[in-house]
Amino acid sequence: MLDFGLILKIGAMGMITIILDKVLKSGGRDDYATIVNFAGIVIILMMVVTLVVKLFSSIQTLVNF
Repeated sequence: MLDFGLILKIGAMGMITIILDKVLKSGGRDDYATIVNFAGIVIILMMVVTLVVKLFSSIQTLVNF
């Protein structure tokens, strides 16, 4: 079952990334804003990959009686 807390963490990470992006772009730091966006995407993808690994392992235990 999907953990509701993880969904909130992913949403919070997205919001933090958006806020940092807007602040950095308004300050004229477009290069740093791009790096922050990339880092946020990588962190969120790492969270999602752990979920996919758990999904595949549960499917494997279901198939391997």
